[in-house]
Amino acid sequence: MNTILSIASAFYRFLQRQMTKMWWKVLAVIFIIYTLIAGFLMGVPDKFILNETIRNLYFHVPMWMAMLSVFVMSVFYSIKYLGSGQEKDDLAAVECVNTGLLFYTLGLITGMMWAKYTWGAYWSGDPKQNSAAIAFLLYCAYLVLRNSIDEEQKRAKISAIYNIFAFPIMIVLIFVLPRMTDSLHPGSGGNPAFGKYDLDGRMRAVFYPAMLGWSFLAVWIATIRYRIRLIEHKNNSL
Repeated sequence: MNTILSIASAFYRFLQRQMTKMWWKVLAVIFIIYTLIAGFLMGVPDKFILNETIRNLYFHVPMWMAMLSVFVMSVFYSIKYLGSGQEKDDLAAVECVNTGLLFYTLGLITGMMWAKYTWGAYWSGDPKQNSAAIAFLLYCAYLVLRNSIDEEQKRAKISAIYNIFAFPIMIVLIFVLPRMTDSLHPGSGGNPAFGKYDLDGRMRAVFYPAMLGWSFLAVWIATIRYRIRLIEHKNNSL
């Protein structure tokens, strides 16, 4: 157990050092520009029903990955706050959630647009859509909860506990329950996900950089929001 904690602590210190570096921010810009250009200009497989809408894979799925990246960070900082009691950890957690909700919204919008052209309606009541909507409201409730408590330490502690439990519930709602019932969404209810028969080398060359690029961008935005929030908190404390 001590070994695991030591490894986790060392990894955390490594990530903290990288937050101030420029290399991953440059990569984020390069990958996103590449995704925007190659995503619309490079060829894609000719798939029945999907046709050219398959290009949305470069945007819809990476939005969820970006959302998950900052949500995982928010859980980490919530756990860290419960152990340290430091206000900066609570601020980091809430700004990660705020950023995650931004990419969550973009994921829902791109998914609705894709559904319109492939399923015939923006919202068809598909189990995947309904579960995603419930999970979205779950995180909106997190922000409502924070705004309903005035005392800072009490708000931070309750919010941290809520956030820690909200994440696995969200995972179950989005990735587990839809697989247990019939669904039009790929990868759910026996409907195969995109695999080697759908993604050829051209799509993989765009898809994987897109996943990294949007995820880096989400972390970048969360970092900026955290620094702004920290400055505001210090000014209010004076």
